Amino acid sequence: MIVVVTPNPAVDVTYRVARHEPGETNRVLEVQRRPGGKGLNVARVLAGLGVEVLALLPLGGETGRWVAGELTVPHEVSPLAGETRTTVTVVGEGHPTVYTEPGPQTSEAEWTAFGELLGRRLAGAELLVVSGSLPRGARAELLGDWVRAAHEAGVRVLADVSGPALVAAANAGADVVKPNLAELLDATSTVDENAGVAELKRRGARLVVVSRGAEGITAHTPDDTIEIPAVPGVTGNPTGAGDAATAGLAAALVDGVPLAQALRRAAALGAAAVLRPVAGEVDVEAYRRFLEPNGEPA
Repeated sequence: MIVVVTPNPAVDVTYRVARHEPGETNRVLEVQRRPGGKGLNVARVLAGLGVEVLALLPLGGETGRWVAGELTVPHEVSPLAGETRTTVTVVGEGHPTVYTEPGPQTSEAEWTAFGELLGRRLAGAELLVVSGSLPRGARAELLGDWVRAAHEAGVRVLADVSGPALVAAANAGADVVKPNLAELLDATSTVDENAGVAELKRRGARLVVVSRGAEGITAHTPDDTIEIPAVPGVTGNPTGAGDAATAGLAAALVDGVPLAQALRRAAALGAAAVLRPVAGEVDVEAYRRFLEPNGEPA
């Protein structure tokens, strides 16, 4: 089983417009609402691949109750006093525009309760995935707490986080950290990928995987660097591509496949997500097709 933590879940609202024009009245052609947050997107993709998954998430208020009621993956909720946030993605011509609320104000007591829930559910898990931002009031060092708790339970950790939380995960010795290139440079205050990776390794990260969108995905091991190109010629909605790639990497790690093969699966799932209108979904037939040139099963 893979346990997936979404520290800052949301109601994801997607507006489809003919053309997004800031400063003008934009008529919405279609509206979709669904439970969201990076970790939930990862959990949905894993469930769609037939992987046993348990989503853990803090939720509060009316929006939190709505999210819990709409979830279709196995999950457990840790209650918050504050209101779960909403995010809005506007999809038209060109790259989507995303508006993200910061999330509710949270307390240390609420995170203590969440940590206790996580500790109970790590028993029997093969991998912990933490994906997404932290809401207001949450210490970045929570990532370190969760990494250490997982390791004490004999569970590996994949952290797809950013900013100080990424540094905290590295400090605690996360097995895999997976920033995109911008997140890597921002968190480490460096100017190129190699320098950023070196800083995370120095702090204790065991494997650094850097996603670079259309330029592919790279894994930096203690001894080597493996680069896998992105699937060419794929266009659509890229907002869930990184989460799908995280799901592909997580599933491959649990399967125990070689790292290069794991990266190819991640790249193929990321591309297959671009073909779907909302985050948290992948085009499964396209995913299989993208893997065919490498002779790999999905």
